[in-house]
Amino acid sequence: MSKKILLLTMALGTISFAGSFSFVWFTGKAKQKTLAEQQAAMENQDASQKDIKETAVGKTPNYEPTTKYLTEQQLNNLIHELRKKMQDYDKKLENLQVREQRLQLTQDILKQDIEKLNNLQIELASITANIKSEQDKLIKSRLEIEQEEANNLASIAATYDKMDSSSASVIISNMCTVPDSGSTGISSFDDAVKILHFMGDRTKAKLLADLASSKPELAADLSRRLKQISGVN
Repeated sequence: MSKKILLLTMALGTISFAGSFSFVWFTGKAKQKTLAEQQAAMENQDASQKDIKETAVGKTPNYEPTTKYLTEQQLNNLIHELRKKMQDYDKKLENLQVREQRLQLTQDILKQDIEKLNNLQIELASITANIKSEQDKLIKSRLEIEQEEANNLASIAATYDKMDSSSASVIISNMCTVPDSGSTGISSFDDAVKILHFMGDRTKAKLLADLASSKPELAADLSRRLKQISGVN
């Protein structure tokens, strides 16, 4: 009985040792396999990264010079843009100077025109004043016959019409040179003109002809004065 138990115990111990050894052996093997797989995966990852880097380096060789070239290009672009702006500024400044010159020229021309206009205004004012003065003189030189004296002058003229032209011319000549009987001392030249105005054309013509032979200047003055009679008011 005790031998059987001993043998059974020994058999169980052997089996237990064999199981433990197998478990440890298989577990270690699995661990080694797992470590090997992890190491292989890491090597593959490193290799992939290396390939990527090599590929990237192969596509963009001389990375640092490329960065430097882009910087210089940007600087060149900046210089070009600055030069363009300076050229635009110079062009605008030149256009502005041309506009200022044109404006100054226009102002000078306008100033000259204003001066000419002022001179013309002064000249026009002078001409207007002269015309007004002449009009005033003309108005004053008109010989107006009032309605009240028109009948008396017509009667006197009828009397002169009945005289011979030589006698009438002597009377008219004396009226133009002898002062009035009044205190003014003014001659009766205008009265003689008024009488001539109312005389008949035929007698008037003969009278002026006689005066023209003896006193031509007086005949001329009487003729001019006759034209200044404005009529009967």
